[in-house]
Amino acid sequence: MHRLLRPLSLLVLAGAAVTPIVMQGPDLPKAFITGDGWTQLTLKDFENVNGTPETWTEKDGVIICSGKPNGGARMKKALTNFEMVVEWKHHVYAGNAGVFVWCPESAFTDLPAGTLPRSGIEVQVLDLGYEERHLKSKGKHSDWFTSHGDVFPVGGSKMKAFTPEITYKDADGTPYKVGNPKSTRSFPTERLSKPVGQWNHYYIRAINGEVRLWVNGKEVNGGNQCQPATGFLALESEGSRCDYRNIMIRELP
Repeated sequence: MHRLLRPLSLLVLAGAAVTPIVMQGPDLPKAFITGDGWTQLTLKDFENVNGTPETWTEKDGVIICSGKPNGGARMKKALTNFEMVVEWKHHVYAGNAGVFVWCPESAFTDLPAGTLPRSGIEVQVLDLGYEERHLKSKGKHSDWFTSHGDVFPVGGSKMKAFTPEITYKDADGTPYKVGNPKSTRSFPTERLSKPVGQWNHYYIRAINGEVRLWVNGKEVNGGNQCQPATGFLALESEGSRCDYRNIMIRELP
């Protein structure tokens, strides 16, 4: 893993103009909002690219994605260097979703209903059940994905993975490998995601063509040499309900 940035496991700095936010639930890291330049995002900050009015709704500060049809909600403003925090929760076992960064305009132009963003860097939001279902159906662990925050380029976007392959251990200590040296998909160094029905916390830092991900308070994944390294932030709709809340963003030089 590349050199870690300053720890943000329990403290996330944000704008003084924003009311302090304490993450809900005793098992989530606390985030005390101080400093300058942070903005809290609501559904009004996003464009429903190719969903129905029911695909993206908001209630009590929670952005609710029904997951149907597949598609995306794109932030109205393009970004280059930024950091963000977001909490997410799946409502369906083996649910799939994601946060896209640096999506070019072409990723959404005339995007048909039921189609995912064409390109960008995806920070995956995948329920633990997705891996569990693969193990049960195939009789072996997946060798190409995890449910703990994979980061990878989509379509014409490019990224050099920090961790293109990694060895984990299953419950009885047996090692198994995920990925390969040539993979553009980066795999987390620790498996920290919580299961369906529980809130997870992501901190994402995207700067100078490099993306880094913290899952539930610890840096675990990322990649660099991203192309393009500017574009739109997007939330993904992919099959089942996923909620997002406490989305905070700060643009960087």
